[in-house]
Formats: sequence, structure tokens, C-alpha cells
Amino acid sequence: MANFGYARVSTDGQSLDNQLAELEAAGCMRVFREKVSGAKTERAVVAKTIARLEPGDVLVVDLTADPDERLGSVAGLLGSVPSLAFYSHVEADVRDRAQAAGVDLVVPRSRMAREGPALVDRLLAARH
Repeated sequence: MANFGYARVSTDGQSLDNQLAELEAAGCMRVFREKVSGAKTERAVVAKTIARLEPGDVLVVDLTADPDERLGSVAGLLGSVPSLAFYSHVEADVRDRAQAAGVDLVVPRSRMAREGPALVDRLLAARH
């Protein structure tokens, strides 16, 4: 059982650093990185990421910045794997959009920081 993160930015001029730090703090043992325009519909890295996940693994997505682009990257692929996302408190509507996109569990960033392992356990128990 492991947590895998997915980090994405649209251009080479943007940095993945904040997402990588957040996902590492969320307990992700590996973070798959992608730099691809939001206009492109093919997401090779996210498809490979999900294909690598095994039973008991969880995909973690940071929605604290550009949530709609990140949700667009993973939407349609999420039903097959347990997924957990976290968002900034100031954007509470992100939770509803993430759930509509198929994310299993969506929590505020502060809750993820406090309860990360327990949230993963809860998610996995609910999926079995």
C-alpha cells in the first residue's frame, strides 16, 4: 500500500515545487510529474500513473492551485483507483467539483496535513 501523487503544470515556465512539497507532506512516496497544456486532452503521465497503481494504493491530487486543470487531467480515470484530493479552504466549491469529477475523498489542506494516514485508511476501507 502506497500513496502516489500527481503534479501538473501547463507550461515550462511554471514550477512544480509547491505541489511537490504539498504531496510529499501528504505522505506520497512518489510523485508523477507532468508539464502539458490545459488545451491538450491526452494526459500520458496520469494514464501511466493510474496504470501503475496496485490494490491498496491511493492517488493523491493537490487542488490548492488550478483545481479545474488538475481535475481535467484525472477526470474519467479516477473510478478505477482510490483517490484523495485536498484543496484550499478559500475555495470550498472545489470540493463539489472534485467529487463530481470522481474523486473519492476531498478534504481541506489542513485536514490532510493533520489526518493524512487516517484518511487514506478510511478511503481504502470504504472501497473494499
